[in-house]
Amino acid sequence: MCELLGMSANVPTDICFSFSGLMQRGGGTGPHRDGWGIAFYEGKGLRSFHDPDPSCSSKIAQFISQNPIKSTLVVSHIRQANVGSVNLENTHPFSRELWGYIWTFAHNGQLDKEIFDWPLVHYFPVGSTDSEYAFCWIMDQLREEFPRRPTDSQLLCEFIHRCCEKLRTIGVFNMLLGESNYLFAYNTTKLWWIIRKAPFGEVTLKDCDVSVDFKHETSITDKVTVIATEPLTHDEKWQKIATGELATFKLADLVSQILPAT
Repeated sequence: MCELLGMSANVPTDICFSFSGLMQRGGGTGPHRDGWGIAFYEGKGLRSFHDPDPSCSSKIAQFISQNPIKSTLVVSHIRQANVGSVNLENTHPFSRELWGYIWTFAHNGQLDKEIFDWPLVHYFPVGSTDSEYAFCWIMDQLREEFPRRPTDSQLLCEFIHRCCEKLRTIGVFNMLLGESNYLFAYNTTKLWWIIRKAPFGEVTLKDCDVSVDFKHETSITDKVTVIATEPLTHDEKWQKIATGELATFKLADLVSQILPAT
């Protein structure tokens, strides 16, 4: 299984601390040796890095962990391959354009091979993973349902949730989906989040001996939400996203929670 990392912040913020922990799981403290990627939004623009090598030993990953690229929305992924070869085109996150926005997607889990029989009309995969195929299917569904971007963001959240619920019927589907403003997080098995805001304190990573005192790195108005497959720190209280829940964040705030129908 792969691991996900997302960030939503109210001011441009770097993700060096959290990414330093995640990258160790890519062949160091975890088995996810089959590539990694990270995407940073800057306005509507997207700056992305991909590498099919293990993140724990990747020179590009070391660069990301040591150079503060500031963003209000980040999506990252480290891969343990199950469907598709280990190569550049199969590394997450994947991206596509819709309504003049670049959408970015990363998936943890495995879907039944029937996903490849689901019809696609507008978007098609470059690689051979079930993940990218599912992303193309979601983008197709959004484009068919909303030829123009809906003005009601809750309608968009509800529709994305329905798509995720359908994908959950054919396997494990943990997802991060971003489009410069909103970060959508859907959980089937495990996905956790935490919001960091004043009063800030010192926290320590689980996967390497790195600590940071955020009160020396932030202002009192800063807010940063971090989402991860497994909690990245020892000394913070992470919240689990429920099974079948779509949690949506904008500028660090949780703006929508949609649970499965009971």
